[in-house]
Amino acid sequence: MSQRPHLAAPDDAAIAAAMSRTLTALSTVFQALGEGEHTLNLVAERTDDAFLTGRADLSIGSEPIRLAMLDEDEFCNLRMLLVFALEGSTVRTAVLVATTAAEPSPRACGWAVRDGWLHPMDTADLQAAVIPCPGVPAVAREVYPAPVLPQLPDADEECPHA
Repeated sequence: MSQRPHLAAPDDAAIAAAMSRTLTALSTVFQALGEGEHTLNLVAERTDDAFLTGRADLSIGSEPIRLAMLDEDEFCNLRMLLVFALEGSTVRTAVLVATTAAEPSPRACGWAVRDGWLHPMDTADLQAAVIPCPGVPAVAREVYPAPVLPQLPDADEECPHA
């Protein structure tokens, strides 16, 4: 009988650095998505082979500037999952997909977690991931390339000196 690998908890400094990157990443994602109604879906595969998912519905506006979450608990869960995905020691792979309500059909873009940051997914991979299953009522999403998210250094990392 096989046993699942044990998850070792990351240290506090690694979690704090990942939390800082998560807040920066989410802020950058919100700016990239712009105004409208959006759904974020995160799927992560842990190192013990378990799959975890998070989802958050949000609304972004610019006049006045606003960010509203439909369910704050769902958003907190997604944010926590993203922290562990960006930290990386307990998560093997993770993908964040953003769907924007648009006419005539919703639009989707996505990022894969690599090296502690969100990197645009290949649109062919994303298209394969968002195609509705046969026989399941679902809306087809138009896929577009995710914007590159600029990565800022963690606040607690020292700046390189010349």
